[in-house]
Amino acid sequence: MSDRTLVTIEARTGSSRLPAKVLADLHGRPMLERLIERVSKASVVNGIVLATTTAPEDDVLEALAARLGIGCHRGSVEDVLGRVLGAAQAFGAEHLVALTGDNPLVDPELINDVVAFYRQGRFDYVTTTHMHHSRKWQAERTFPVGVSVQTFSARVLAEASANTTDPVDREHVSFYIYNHPERYRLGAFAAEGKYAAWRKPELRLTVDTPEDLALMRAIFGVLYPRNASFSTGEAIRLVDGDPALKGMNAHVRQRIASEQKAAHA
Repeated sequence: MSDRTLVTIEARTGSSRLPAKVLADLHGRPMLERLIERVSKASVVNGIVLATTTAPEDDVLEALAARLGIGCHRGSVEDVLGRVLGAAQAFGAEHLVALTGDNPLVDPELINDVVAFYRQGRFDYVTTTHMHHSRKWQAERTFPVGVSVQTFSARVLAEASANTTDPVDREHVSFYIYNHPERYRLGAFAAEGKYAAWRKPELRLTVDTPEDLALMRAIFGVLYPRNASFSTGEAIRLVDGDPALKGMNAHVRQRIASEQKAAHA
């Protein structure tokens, strides 16, 4: 396998539950900047590309990418698959680590290990959490929601793009891939071994609601001053050991792509 691996970060300012969440203040910087700060420490990737939209309100995200010295590709609001594929093609990626801007706790060491697992197993697709969106892939999600790293080749993504026009497939970059286990070699990266203490699938470490944002601010408020490069494992221990923190967003229900698919059927 070639080592030309890029991180793509899907982000836009439009959001039905928490508008402009990727620009929300997180310990003195936009949340998206905090994510980029963490991802930039992953040694296996050759660059970071922001995959945002052509909507005028996302000009601010292109400006943020320029300020931080990362790539930016703009595409469709609804066709996220096409947008990420366009980013891969524009920046010459052969393999992608696909992230979303609402998961600011992604860990660079986890990225390194997921990519290593993907390469060693010669998988078409590997993920830590996305299998819970599939009714066809019977793999267990073991990491918290939001500790989400997925990796696959640009070739597989291009094939998926050519094979589907379904709006739900197009809205969720890898939905088509992990819903065709008969076609693709899928790998579930589990919270075990060195990540055994991260096996807390009941925790919610993504930002989709005001309660999620409040929890994320609490986490960064405690851990960032101690160590700007704090691990996701430290955040998991902090939340899991504090009932008040754990309860802040425990009632929030995660949106599941397969349910959207059923609703469109």
